Amino acid sequence: MIRTERLELRRWRDEDRAPFAQMGQDPEVMRHFPSLLTKTQSDAMIDERFEAHFDQHNFGFWALERRSDRCFLGFAGISKVGFQCPIEGQVEIGWRLARHAWGQGFAFEAASAAMNYGFGHLGLDRIVAMTVIGNERSRRLIAKLGMARAPEWDFDHPRVPAGSPVRPQIVYSRNR
Repeated sequence: MIRTERLELRRWRDEDRAPFAQMGQDPEVMRHFPSLLTKTQSDAMIDERFEAHFDQHNFGFWALERRSDRCFLGFAGISKVGFQCPIEGQVEIGWRLARHAWGQGFAFEAASAAMNYGFGHLGLDRIVAMTVIGNERSRRLIAKLGMARAPEWDFDHPRVPAGSPVRPQIVYSRNR
């Protein structure tokens, strides 16, 4: 668990499933992803991607909670890239917040804490980020985190259908 002034980044709980599934059904939240998520897909993401990564590596994408009222806001954290691409095996930083949490600095606060954890506690030498060209909000946050474009690692996401506008991924990197 990581605590910041306003947030708690923690392991996932059963009560996180419903609000996370709602996020996956919000077209604005999912605008830069290939499709909306069903409840089954959302639950599988928690179990098979997030919690399984924690069990294997002792870090991952934490559930994000506002400390003042324990409201679930989304997720943020760091995770090893586990699919075939130029950054496979690297540790990526990522986040996704419910729309009601946008524009309040929560994503930067959580991502900064996750980056500090990766470089400090884990002793990582590099953290990468990937997004799509049109995701200006993420690109601004990535720049604010001090990450630089690494175009030599750009790739077409193998889990996104060919022809999808969100298949091309652009990559950023930051060294300790």
